Amino acid sequence: MKTEHRDRPLPQLTLVRLLEFIREPEAIFWTFGFPILLAAGLGIAFRNKPADIVKVAVVAGESGSAQVASWLRRDKALQVEVLPEHEANLALRTGGVSLVAVPGAEGGVTWRYDDTNPDGRSARLLADDVLQRAAGRKNVVPVNDDRDRAPGSRYIDFLLPGLLGMNMMGDGMWGIGFSIVDARRRKLLKRLIASPMQRADYLGSYLLSRIVIVTTEIAVIAGFGTLVFHVPFRGPFPVFVLICLISGFTFSAMGLLLASRVNTIEAVSGLMNLAMLPMWVLSGVFFSSSRFPDFLQPFIHALPLTAVVDALRTNMLQGGGVGAIGLPLATLAAWLVASFTVALRIFRWR
Repeated sequence: MKTEHRDRPLPQLTLVRLLEFIREPEAIFWTFGFPILLAAGLGIAFRNKPADIVKVAVVAGESGSAQVASWLRRDKALQVEVLPEHEANLALRTGGVSLVAVPGAEGGVTWRYDDTNPDGRSARLLADDVLQRAAGRKNVVPVNDDRDRAPGSRYIDFLLPGLLGMNMMGDGMWGIGFSIVDARRRKLLKRLIASPMQRADYLGSYLLSRIVIVTTEIAVIAGFGTLVFHVPFRGPFPVFVLICLISGFTFSAMGLLLASRVNTIEAVSGLMNLAMLPMWVLSGVFFSSSRFPDFLQPFIHALPLTAVVDALRTNMLQGGGVGAIGLPLATLAAWLVASFTVALRIFRWR
């Protein structure tokens, strides 16, 4: 006699996990609302915008001050003020200007600026170039500017795959870890021992429920990035879906592993932070992981979040298919199999 669908533990347990999530407004906000707010804030803060106007002060009362100011005003990227020397120095110290021009004898100019300030160095180069050309200097090599502002090279394009990976990690690990430990702490797991449910059904229900949640979350965040910031999706869409599915399973399995024997919320919080903090810092969510020293790169690329972020950026921004992300997918698969296998062996109900 075939078992009725309602009597199968895995679908029923998966439904329970989903209902538990839906009944928690805080979890819904941190899953859907927070990453959208973060993407919107950083996307607006680092949006493409016209070049900044550089403020330059010319010291008044010196021989040639009017001529230097006139020449500098020829470039629209420079905002030039003629100030007494004490006012010009005060403006430089307080950030009112990035550069002070002090005209000298025989048509010379002294540039006064803070060489540890990138704005000051940039202002010096720009103003000096304008002044030299105005005085008659000719460029030996003719050059042209080809400005490329197409989607794909902006900070928001770099950031969105990182946010997707970070949220998949957080949902998989925090969502599962807290739920299991809380149930164990309240003696709910102890009551399930007497049921005909197998351990694999119970743990598998967590994996399946988180995949449903992660899939919905990815659709919301990726759709927001595409509609609002026009973040490109250049690779095959099925490959993008494959990356998200494997990533969701991997981080959920890691959450199961970390919560398999812990009895208190404080302990699982410490373990989660210990596991995720290195990945937050090293895996290239907000800036490229290549900034770290070479001797750290093998360790960084072995981290699951690094694999997720690299795979997403390769697919979304570079148009890469399965062949281009083989190594990241293999890394994720290894973490998935190892984490779930160990969790299944060492998990305890009490």
